[in-house]
Amino acid sequence: MNNKTSSFLWNLRHLNLNICSFGSTSFRRTMKVDPLELHKPKLIYQNKTLKIFLFHDSLQKPQSSVRFFCQGALVFQLKGNEIQKRSLNTLTSTSVGKLSHCRRQSFDSQCFLMMHTTPQIDVDGLKKIEVSAEHDLSQKEKQLDFVRQRDLIQQCNSMSDVLDLFSKFPKLSSCNYFISMWKIAKNMSEDQRRFERQLLYEHPAFNQLCYQVMKDAKIVRLQQLMFTLYALIRIGIPQNTYLIHVLLRVVQERINECDETCLSVLSRTLEIMEENKNVDALRAGLRLLVDKQIWTLEHILTLQTMMRCIGKNAPYSLKKKIEIKALKELDKFSYINSQRMFGALAAMNHRSVTLLNECSKMVAANIPGCPFWMLMNMLQSCKDLHYQNLDFFTAIADYITTTFDMWKMKQVLGILFLFEALRFRHIDLMNLFLKKVLDESQFLNQKDILCILHIYSSLNHFHECKDQQFLEVMTSALNSYLPKLSSLNLLSAVYCFCVLKHFPEEFLNQLFQENIINELLMSDNESEKIEYMLHQVNACLELEDISALKSTAIPLKECSSASLHSNTLVENILLNILEDKGLFLKNVQLPHNYFVDFELKMDSRRTQVFPVSEADAFIADSDILRVALVCVPRNAFCFGSTHPRGGLQMKMRHLKALGFHVILVRR
Repeated sequence: MNNKTSSFLWNLRHLNLNICSFGSTSFRRTMKVDPLELHKPKLIYQNKTLKIFLFHDSLQKPQSSVRFFCQGALVFQLKGNEIQKRSLNTLTSTSVGKLSHCRRQSFDSQCFLMMHTTPQIDVDGLKKIEVSAEHDLSQKEKQLDFVRQRDLIQQCNSMSDVLDLFSKFPKLSSCNYFISMWKIAKNMSEDQRRFERQLLYEHPAFNQLCYQVMKDAKIVRLQQLMFTLYALIRIGIPQNTYLIHVLLRVVQERINECDETCLSVLSRTLEIMEENKNVDALRAGLRLLVDKQIWTLEHILTLQTMMRCIGKNAPYSLKKKIEIKALKELDKFSYINSQRMFGALAAMNHRSVTLLNECSKMVAANIPGCPFWMLMNMLQSCKDLHYQNLDFFTAIADYITTTFDMWKMKQVLGILFLFEALRFRHIDLMNLFLKKVLDESQFLNQKDILCILHIYSSLNHFHECKDQQFLEVMTSALNSYLPKLSSLNLLSAVYCFCVLKHFPEEFLNQLFQENIINELLMSDNESEKIEYMLHQVNACLELEDISALKSTAIPLKECSSASLHSNTLVENILLNILEDKGLFLKNVQLPHNYFVDFELKMDSRRTQVFPVSEADAFIADSDILRVALVCVPRNAFCFGSTHPRGGLQMKMRHLKALGFHVILVRR
């Protein structure tokens, strides 16, 4: 808009009304005044001559042809030779004749009018100015509507109240109604939200509002449309409804209009939506848009939101580009950004060790005060990404240990469960938790007991003083659930007890009932795992010092030795040292489905190596030391230590029972 026109409108807006007489030709101008002063005045021209005259004058470059300066609150009108005043309701100007020269007429010190001759202007120019002025006034009306709607919605206490408001004011922005509903609903409980949603569906104005939203979808600002779609999904409107599909299609059509805020909101929306054709198409479009705009993103939170949305199936090139972008912005990372990066990387299944290491350092340095759910999320992400960081895990475990009394038992159990999945054994934390279990065993349910047994047996953790007491308490606590245990849970519990070198008779007798064994062997789920655990339990009964229970062992077929590994590197080292292939055997199969990678025979002082053959592999000789070299993978040990995990520890016990001296070689 022309600067002079803008100045003219501004002066009109602040005019407190003036009436002047200029000649015989009359015209009237009326200005509506908002009594609450909530918005700018709206001009209504009752005579087109005045409109053209005013806009003609507004275009004169050297100076404005008409200027009003008013500071009072009264309306002045000239009648005869006297100036009369009235209230500020409307403004009426009397006639103005043709002007032959410039003159100034002053009515008092508070209000005066200056006029000059009017330049000529073409009709097209006038039309453009009129349209521009009308557009400006339209924007002011929209601002007023928004303020009114915001003030009215703030008084609503439920989603039904918002619909009642829509019934009274259907012409206000339809999108804002649903956005406001979500602002109300997000503070409700799930049950209350479900009840409110049912009232929403039954409200007579609901269908009308949905129709209005679909109608306005193509003309509202895209950012407003994105927030509306997000609000609808969070409120709980079913995704298979026509309303949701229409909005998804409109967003697809307008996706190229997205700015950073729109991308962030769209990513959050797609993240919580179920997969269907429209959602998949929109996610594919989002990936293309992210690939195009990745380098222009300014906010780390927006980047992380998009990482969670694009999914695990995104192209590797896009994942790598996002990783590079995140690494470039590392200096901008806050403590919260570092925490959220774990979940963002896990959501798109991209393991960036460099990025995770940097985030781990920042989180470990600021771990106090970190909420429990965030600790769980970070550890779960580490598990999903197969990422291990000893300093990071130790910082979390030290923090839990230091503040142990402020945590609930189930919270600590959740942390330990994830540590077990990550093969991390923190001795102090596990000892503290063991003592708490002894003190509060009556509060443990079946799931808790099985979980505790799994953690302590898997990590092969024993308390120096209270180990036997712990096993007895666990046995007693689980015994009350014995009749309710499924066959698989019963086998898992017995296996964990066997790893911990504890053999409760009541559980073993229950397990080896014919119907339970048949049920386990006929199971299609986890059949290999079941067969392995049964073999291990059988081996314990035959090799451990529990003669009273040996008769309960059941015959099982031997598993195939297809899992044997070829350890060429170790074999070459043995050849270099011994210089004779006949001094060792490789891949020796033993009873109870055990095997060793290499077997040697040495004297009791370990100074001499004797030749060995398969024929005398099982011949015992008190003067001969049988040495078993067992090559084990890295995950057979607890992370960051040489402490063997439960399965390896039990194998070492059984090999010793078979007469071997065991030497572990890390593969």
